[in-house]
Amino acid sequence: MNNLNIDIKKYLPHRYPFLFVDKVIELSKEHIVAIKNVSHNEPYFNGHFPNEPIMPGVIIVEALAQASGVLAFTSRDKTPADGFGVYLVSTDKVRFRQPVYPGDQLQLHVSIHIIKQRLWKFNCRAIVGDKLACSLVLGCVFRKIDSESL
Repeated sequence: MNNLNIDIKKYLPHRYPFLFVDKVIELSKEHIVAIKNVSHNEPYFNGHFPNEPIMPGVIIVEALAQASGVLAFTSRDKTPADGFGVYLVSTDKVRFRQPVYPGDQLQLHVSIHIIKQRLWKFNCRAIVGDKLACSLVLGCVFRKIDSESL
């Protein structure tokens, strides 16, 4: 799997320190594999936890949500610049199986589970090496910004 040179900032409104997708290595209309390199310099490691730094579970979920956003935008051939947004609305079946440490490379595997009008559901897995770190079903709303409420 090679870096596809996807301009992540074209598809996500997030920026440092809240951008958690470093590169996309696989992409189709239904599936994405992205990478988050977990650095010792991440600001959350100062407090989570000082003597045993572990990537917070909510950050892993956010990284999967951001990869889901890239997939939704590329599947619809839209970007935030076109006036569209992808908004997290639910997390289901969340399971944390393995801690993620500084120096790990987190593979973010996301596939489209179902699309019902504006509601998208994604099957998500975060993997370190060959070990599952986290799995969940994520719900998002894909909509035109300034249209109806979520």
